[in-house]
This record gives sequence, structure tokens and C-alpha cells, in this order.
Amino acid sequence: MMKNKKILFLILVPILILGIVISCVKKDINDPKSDTIIEGKTTILVDETLMPIVEDQVTIFETQYDAKITLLPKSEKESVIDFTNEKSGIIVLSRELNKEETAIFNQKKIKPRTTAFAIDAITFIKNTKSNDTLIDLKEVIDYLKGTKNSIKGLVFDNPNSSTVSYLCRLAKIESLPSEGVFSFKTNDEVIKHVSENDGMIGVVGINWLTQPKAAMQKYVNSVKILSVKTTDNKYVYPSQENIGSRAYPLARVLYIINCQGYEGLGMGFASFIAGEIGQRIITQSGLSPMREPSRNIRIRNQIENKK
Repeated sequence: MMKNKKILFLILVPILILGIVISCVKKDINDPKSDTIIEGKTTILVDETLMPIVEDQVTIFETQYDAKITLLPKSEKESVIDFTNEKSGIIVLSRELNKEETAIFNQKKIKPRTTAFAIDAITFIKNTKSNDTLIDLKEVIDYLKGTKNSIKGLVFDNPNSSTVSYLCRLAKIESLPSEGVFSFKTNDEVIKHVSENDGMIGVVGINWLTQPKAAMQKYVNSVKILSVKTTDNKYVYPSQENIGSRAYPLARVLYIINCQGYEGLGMGFASFIAGEIGQRIITQSGLSPMREPSRNIRIRNQIENKK
């Protein structure tokens, strides 16, 4: 009898230990704080006008580390609402959190960690059939305020997008006018519409033009980016140099904001995109990096003569 109890004990103990280990592993997998700065899974809310550059960064980050990042592209307004409602602890925006948004996290004893990582630009585009290559920013602002001028129509990606909110702040208006302004859902739809309709002016993030998807290339080839007249009567094209120097009047800084409240993938991804590799990716995208990545210069003592 005693022998049977010992045998039963020897059988049950390993089973119990295995059960405890399995339950612990399952708990870790389901734990929302199970990710570290370079491992695990997380979700990032993204202002959809910034998706191309964020997708590039995530692709390389995932090849470097044992991490899986799911991107949730939405309009700026929708993204911020989800962020404050804790649908995700990480967000990418073209602005910093305002006082009201920051206060929400302060009440939860979470201090937002904000990292500036790039400078992009809002651009105006027209059909290549148009002779126009220039646009006066003052005319755009006046048009948004309801004054009729040479502009036939403006096309935006989304009424709740960051491009709309940016220009509304610039024009000091609460919302877009009901006439002469059109909106779709994405930047790609704006580009396609402008490429097929003469006279319309599209408003899009420049990264959708510098790095279009294969299916969009033909539409991008049918539009042109306009140089913008500044307050000192100069026309400035949104080149990488002009964006970086802020000579282009519609340049804007991009931020990744981490409110995870612990050292997770939000911290690791922010360090990555602000670091050497991330800044190189930004440089290659056509946007301007926050800091110039280093260059390796090879110095040779002798010049090789090629025959």
C-alpha cells in the first residue's frame, strides 16, 4: 500500500508541476505587459496619413528583433480617441498631445514619453495636364474661409485627418466649408481622383508620393507636386532639404508617443526609429530625419590607378 502511494506521488508531482508551468506560460502570453523593449507583441495606433513611413520602420524592426507589431491606421481624431481610451499604449501622430489629452494620462499616473523622429510635409498636387506648378498658401487659406478665387476645388483624404486639422488651424476655422471641398477616406483615393480630374487640387502627405505602392504608381505619375508661395513671396518646393530646414511652410514634425506605463515595445520601437537605422530609413523615404545618420567614409593612403 505504501509502495503504491509512493508510485502515485511520483506520477502526480510531475503532472502538477507541468500544469503550473503551462498555466504560468498562458498567463504571460495573455498579460498585456508581457512585451519587453525588443520582444513580444503590441499594437500601435497610427495617423493614417503617416502609414508608409511607419510601415517601413516596422518591417525592419521585426527583422531585427523577436517582435510583432500590429498597426492600426485611423484618422488623427479617431486614433487619439482610441489612445485615450487605452485601445493601445502607443501612437504615431504629426503633433504632440495637447493639455487635455496629457491630463487624462496624468490622472492614470502615466507620463507620456514623446519622441520626435522625422519631419514630413503636407503637399498640394494637381493633374499633370495642368500648366500650374505653383500655389499661393494665402489663396488656400482664403478659399477655406469661404472666399472664391482661382482655386476650383480642394480634395482631402478624410474630414477627421491630420491634414484637415492642420489647415483648419492655419486658417483659424473650426471645420471645412461645405462647398468646394471634397473628402475621401485615404490619401491614395485623393491621388487617384486628382490624377483623373483636371483642375482639382489634392492635399496629401508627401510620403504617399515618394513611396507609393505598386498599384498606385501610375496615378502618382499623373500628378505633380506644387511649389508653395510663402509669406515672404518665395515659392518653395517640398524637397527633402526644404522640409528639413523648415523653409517649406507646411513641414511638420512626426512623433511616437508611448503611454504603456512600463518598459515595453513602445520604448524599444521609439529608440529604434530615432536611432541610426531608423533615421536612415527616413532619409531614404524622402522625408527629413530629425538627425543626420552617420556616414562611413573610407580613406585610402594611395590612389589606385586603374588601367
